[in-house]
Amino acid sequence: MKLLSVNVGRLKAVDYADTGTTGIDKRPAEGAVRVSDPGRKGEGGSGVAGDAISDLRHHGGTDQAVYAFAREDLDLWEKELGRALASGSFGENLTTSGLDVNGARIGERWRIGGELVLEVTGGRIPCRTFASWLDAKGWVRRFTGAAAPGAYLRVITPGEIRAGDPIEIVHRPEHEVTVSLSFRAGTTERALLPRVLAAGDALHPEQLREAREYVARYGAGDAEQPVAS
Repeated sequence: MKLLSVNVGRLKAVDYADTGTTGIDKRPAEGAVRVSDPGRKGEGGSGVAGDAISDLRHHGGTDQAVYAFAREDLDLWEKELGRALASGSFGENLTTSGLDVNGARIGERWRIGGELVLEVTGGRIPCRTFASWLDAKGWVRRFTGAAAPGAYLRVITPGEIRAGDPIEIVHRPEHEVTVSLSFRAGTTERALLPRVLAAGDALHPEQLREAREYVARYGAGDAEQPVAS
């Protein structure tokens, strides 16, 4: 498992983003890049140095400090879309190889290089900016249906990383709440929401709150039953 590239974006004026600008066009950086906790959502942006975020209401902050996407999944989308997708094409900060990003469990921790430790918090929800950037018909529906959204991560231990660094899973929780499962629970299969509570406080706080509200309203259902990831 390794890091293929660290991707950063600069703000670009567009007519399809609510803020009028976007940093979704991310390109591989050269050399070492510092990654650290950017601070709480709404105030802090990306945890990756040099990476710009325009809409702080929905992006960035401690629990979405870094976004990772697997090269293997980009390759599948290349075939689906019929065009090349360079690393960073989906707005990801980290393009990985050999790592099951969508099968990662919430709270799973990765060490990248010698210092950086990241913790998985959930999956990326597609938005209008993402759809307009890719310019693919029915993109939000297609991306959502695949349930392979890539992972948001928080920074546990800051550090510098660079392309080629090894990735090591240093902690894997005992529960079975994966990135894919939490994504499905938040999008197409709401009845799964009680099950994501098994991930506890490692879960992205917005989904944790959503799951608790769902249980308060509808009950836990068969939350104790196993479910495929």
